[in-house]
Amino acid sequence: MYNPDTELLLPLRVLPQLKTLRNQEWADLVERIQSGDCAKAEKYAFVLMMVRMGGCVSCNSDSFRAMRGCTTCAKQTVKRFRGSDADLIEQFRQVQKEVEQHLKKAGS
Repeated sequence: MYNPDTELLLPLRVLPQLKTLRNQEWADLVERIQSGDCAKAEKYAFVLMMVRMGGCVSCNSDSFRAMRGCTTCAKQTVKRFRGSDADLIEQFRQVQKEVEQHLKKAGS
């Protein structure tokens, strides 16, 4: 079954749907990632964090997740995160450091 909302990895177009799912700090992070003045490394880090949390790598066209679409899957992933909102933001910061280190290696 084909769902037009299903992509290879988390599409940034789903961000508006994620903004109100947690506290204000989360909403601020999502807002910053959506903004045009956000660094590409931050966008990469957010996508990578969500890909890891949601298991996007193992998703395929025959999976239940793919049939439901990326928007629904991403919303469910954020809602089901068992840690606190501070834990979620810290996870983003750790992935951001990882992405920045990778980009520095690739650039040199």
